[in-house]
Amino acid sequence: MISIERTTSENPNFQQLVVLLDEYLRITDGDEHAFYNQYNNIENLQEVVVAYSENLAVGCGAIKPYDSDTVEIKRMFVLPEARGQGVATKTLSALEQWARELNYKKCILETGKRQPEAIALYSKTGYEVIPNYGQYQGMENSVCFLKQVEM
Repeated sequence: MISIERTTSENPNFQQLVVLLDEYLRITDGDEHAFYNQYNNIENLQEVVVAYSENLAVGCGAIKPYDSDTVEIKRMFVLPEARGQGVATKTLSALEQWARELNYKKCILETGKRQPEAIALYSKTGYEVIPNYGQYQGMENSVCFLKQVEM
């Protein structure tokens, strides 16, 4: 059974999962990794979730305020051995619920074209492709998504 813990970026399990995420992204992003990595600072994230399976941290994600109506989904990751078990869907759902509780209306996110599993997750959970926003404008490898989450 998957359980979700609300925490902050101070959580050591979250920090450990982010190290693994960054190792994965270093490979998939290739030469563009340094550009993307500069926007992935985890210091001071106040809304972080860690997914556990039998007390083992297997996934994570965070939300970060983008504007008064919108949060950005950040640092989504699931251990390779835990994929296909609904961890990412449950983690994403927990982040969306938290965003609603904080009175945000929308969630946005960016992922890479070289991450088809992530694109499939966001598409199947109701996210729609939007023009690249902010620092991702003009980035060929980026795909940006939006979902309305207000009640």
